[in-house]
Amino acid sequence: MDRNLIAEYRAFLDNGKTERECVNQIIAAAEAKGFRNISTISKASAGDKLYYVRNGKSIALFTVGSGKAENGMNILGAHIDSPRLDIKMKPLYESDGLVYLDTVYYGGIKKYQWVTLPLALHGIVAKKDGSVIRVEIGEDDENTLCISDILPHIAQEQMKKTASEFIPGEDLDIIVGLSGEESEEKDAAKNAILRILSEKYDIEEDDFFSAELEAVPAGKSKSMGLDNSMILAYGQDDRVCAFASLSAFLEAEAGERTLCCILVDKEEIGSCGNTGMDSMFFENAASELLDKTEGYDGLKLRRMLRNSYMLSSDVNSAFDPLNQGLYDKKNSSFLGRGVVFNRYTGGRGKSSASEANAEFIAKLRKAMDDNGVKYQAAEMSKVDVGGGGTIAKYSAYYGMEVIDCGVAVLSMHAPWEITAASDVKSAYSCYKAFLAL
Repeated sequence: MDRNLIAEYRAFLDNGKTERECVNQIIAAAEAKGFRNISTISKASAGDKLYYVRNGKSIALFTVGSGKAENGMNILGAHIDSPRLDIKMKPLYESDGLVYLDTVYYGGIKKYQWVTLPLALHGIVAKKDGSVIRVEIGEDDENTLCISDILPHIAQEQMKKTASEFIPGEDLDIIVGLSGEESEEKDAAKNAILRILSEKYDIEEDDFFSAELEAVPAGKSKSMGLDNSMILAYGQDDRVCAFASLSAFLEAEAGERTLCCILVDKEEIGSCGNTGMDSMFFENAASELLDKTEGYDGLKLRRMLRNSYMLSSDVNSAFDPLNQGLYDKKNSSFLGRGVVFNRYTGGRGKSSASEANAEFIAKLRKAMDDNGVKYQAAEMSKVDVGGGGTIAKYSAYYGMEVIDCGVAVLSMHAPWEITAASDVKSAYSCYKAFLAL
């Protein structure tokens, strides 16, 4: 086990709790390896290392190969957004002496998991004068935030409700202040919080409208298990695959085929928006690359995308021994048994699935075996239990060969998720072998 890789991974998680924080780390790591922003150059040739960024939340990186662009690329693609609570546009209010921030949940969560948990705010506030203020509140002991819950002694009615009902989404409001006593001043406690925000961050109440603030679990990643075999951390879906993809990519040298690593936003809510995979982001990035290497040509671009290979680097559900009835055990992924290939994603009858072709899978099997990569083939759950999608189908749209390939995660979408340290290394080795195809 390469302990340095795991230490770097945990640092990536600790310093990247939002998409913007991840992209900032990615740019720093890439520039240290000689990558340049593609917008700063007029011409590129074989061996050049370039990146393309959209809104500071999605990034595509390229190492230019020596062959023709229309022969295709080897692409690693992952997402860097994770389930969380977003702060609403008009969030701050006072109720009976307590001051709250109103939230809306982002992505698929179990709402009850987010109460009585130390929370932190990460993000940015864009001011009308064009300045942008970086915000991080709650990672230290002095400013940690929290959502309250009812004590069990009086929760009889609450406990009769289903898990999806007993914490309504509108009740996931974060406590950020307390007056401590009655006041004749209207919203005295709220105004006190506004003064703190103004003094510390130069934030006014109206600035929340042009802010991107995310509530995430406070605290750093942890080594888990008496044998230190696992990692407990927020955001491992899908930053574990993003990190492993980036690490493998930054160490790889291109041969004839151009190498690409694309790390995108918004997967957890359907890959929408101008930073999601269901947008022109990737096509625009590839068009810029083609323009700088061989000159833009629409047909040549389509051929380049069609002839590409891609690993949609996304996590898979790990088999849970305490809930065995949800899984087809022989087609499940297990912690510690290597990187996971999922031939088809989607739900139930392969709904909205991207299914990899047999010939492509055979090519990958050979590459994995030739390089001694530990891997497993699995699906998410029993057929009728449910399912989930990834960015694979948006890449398949271009006609390229693509398959989901990532790390098994236990407690996926919980505030704290579990992975096996050895699987992070397997994913890294897998991605290196793929880039060499």
